[in-house]
Amino acid sequence: MKNKTTAIILSLLLGGLGVDRFYLGYTGLGVLKLLTGGVFGIMWLIDLILIISGNLKPKDGVYTA
Repeated sequence: MKNKTTAIILSLLLGGLGVDRFYLGYTGLGVLKLLTGGVFGIMWLIDLILIISGNLKPKDGVYTA
């Protein structure tokens, strides 16, 4: 169970390093972001928007309250 607020904070602060994707359980995409600097900043911004809007959920599909 992951917390949405924690995911947003991690994305804001360390999203370019893929920490948000690692936290949500998407290891492969986390490694991609880590090696490419958040895919040159574009994927970082897209992930931030997706997390805030609720369209990017944890791999297990559930956020805690």
